[in-house]
Amino acid sequence: MAAPAAWLSALLLLLLLSGAAGEEDGPKAGKKKKKKDIRDYNDADMARLLEEWEKDDDIEEGDLPEHKRTSPPIDFSKIDASNPENLLKMTKKGKTLMVFVTVSGNPTEKDTEEITSLWQGSLYNANYDVQRFVVGSDRAIFMLRDGSYAWEIKDFLINQDRCADVTVEGQVYPGKAAEKKKNETKPDKKRKDATASQRDNRANKNEL
Repeated sequence: MAAPAAWLSALLLLLLLSGAAGEEDGPKAGKKKKKKDIRDYNDADMARLLEEWEKDDDIEEGDLPEHKRTSPPIDFSKIDASNPENLLKMTKKGKTLMVFVTVSGNPTEKDTEEITSLWQGSLYNANYDVQRFVVGSDRAIFMLRDGSYAWEIKDFLINQDRCADVTVEGQVYPGKAAEKKKNETKPDKKRKDATASQRDNRANKNEL
């Protein structure tokens, strides 16, 4: 009888210990935070999730957001201090930059869409990757992922017949249309000066 009694005591002790462990784990399990449904994520949750992914994944430099990319070192020994554009090119390398362009001749928004689309096509054929946005009846934006090419694109745009002006980093560059209009006003001024001179001559003759 002693052996069965010993087995029964051992079994009861094991059950008591298991129950005690279950009681200890129960409250802790209840305190565990329920995992949030991804459909309930707000902007802050998504931002934290993105940061975790960026930490865990080996993301290439070009795929990082612009503010997290490492700026390329600038070799000032290769910069011509007499040309401020060269310095701007170096500082804008690898950074997004917008070039503003104005179309001449009082165009409609549709005209501007068609004209700037032709310019974008020419730039694309020359291996310049630019995005274009029409922002007014005569105004468009050319956006570049690498701002160091902005001044080369500016040189192309200002030589187009319908380009009134181009703005890069706050600097306004007159286009071909503006230069043409300026030249057309010069003969008018000469004619006015000649007419005034003729009137003066007649007045002098009358006085004599």
